[in-house]
Amino acid sequence: MERRALLVSPLPEYEEEISRWLWCLEDVRRTLITELTGISQSILDTKIDERQTIGSLLYHIALVEADWLYVEVLGGEWDPEIRSLFPLEISSEDGSLIHIEGQSLEEHFYRLNKVREVFLSHFRSMDLTDWRKPRVLEHYDVTPEWVVYHLIEHESHHRGQIFHLLRKLQND
Repeated sequence: MERRALLVSPLPEYEEEISRWLWCLEDVRRTLITELTGISQSILDTKIDERQTIGSLLYHIALVEADWLYVEVLGGEWDPEIRSLFPLEISSEDGSLIHIEGQSLEEHFYRLNKVREVFLSHFRSMDLTDWRKPRVLEHYDVTPEWVVYHLIEHESHHRGQIFHLLRKLQND
């Protein structure tokens, strides 16, 4: 077995501490994209036990990331180009994730990549003071640092669900 180096490497063009957190965010995405590359439309759209499809979870991951960026970090209006990537709301009336079907893997990857590109661009000029500066919202205060932590946790959780679904669908 080849010896590996398991290291967190700062991303270039960012303040070093911020870049390490962003590397972690990117690493979660890298493993998700790698594992899903080449799956069929059927696997992407199949529901098991009335749970979400892989496509629904991918849509949800991208939408939540964009929402945290525009609402909590930037405190303003969504970029219209990013907003146009989400014609459907995040959840249905009963609170479950909206069902996404028929969108290709390439469409899901494009959405995830475009949101991430815009997300990362807003952190390039951020210094540690702004990184730790609470944004005061109606129901809570939140820092960009915590937002990145939360998005790592959020995507990791759904990545686990996606990988579980993928294994079940590939073994059926």
